[in-house]
Amino acid sequence: TASRQPPPLARNLGWLEERVLYEDDVMLAIDKPSGMAVHGGSGINLGLIEALRQLRPNSRFLELVHRLDRDTSGVLLIAKKRSMLKDLHAQLRQGQTKKIYTALLAGAWQGKARRVEAALEKNQLSSGERMVRVSEEGKPAASRFVPTRNYQDIAAYPAGAALMEINLLTGRTHQARVHAAHIGQPIAGDSKYGDAAFNEAMKAYGLKRLFLHASSIAFTHSVQSCKMRIESPLAEDLQQVLEKLDLGA
Repeated sequence: TASRQPPPLARNLGWLEERVLYEDDVMLAIDKPSGMAVHGGSGINLGLIEALRQLRPNSRFLELVHRLDRDTSGVLLIAKKRSMLKDLHAQLRQGQTKKIYTALLAGAWQGKARRVEAALEKNQLSSGERMVRVSEEGKPAASRFVPTRNYQDIAAYPAGAALMEINLLTGRTHQARVHAAHIGQPIAGDSKYGDAAFNEAMKAYGLKRLFLHASSIAFTHSVQSCKMRIESPLAEDLQQVLEKLDLGA
């Protein structure tokens, strides 16, 4: 009989193990790279969760706790036990987790931190693509925008840019992106909700994707009976964009 070979894709996925930020018996957190879908479908064959299952064929249970858009990098939680999945889902539903994203917005930020409340509704386009819009018929959504710093001297975009922390107080699809666009300061590199002139200007600073990174998530670990905060340093490609902005290059 032929010996069982590991699935061909799994052999090339060792780098994924190196991105594990935290792991115990009931859960793990991984630093998701930009450009990788969290699960297969919509024309993308192998998502992160399928890749992880191939890498760990002996794991009996591996399920996504929440999702990140394909272009978004950063902290993603995965449950290794159904009880932990249910517990974390309950915390997410009840707003007991704290998710913070780092984003670069079009236009310098005026003033201090600001809470944005705008209900969001999901729409399916005829192409099958998902679009989310602000709508009174939508689900309640709230985000807190906290300025980190402004960049004033941006070639080809006089309005400048703002590096922000966005605390998602609810977890709607595309929430950070749509709320940023709603206040007139969309996220850099957002081809769906963004500002074409700003996106074009940012290419000169090396930006090749959505400038959105899931920096941290805080929750209560029910098994260890403690509060936990897992952080992911800003992705290297985004860090390099900021360094070029610093230089005015």
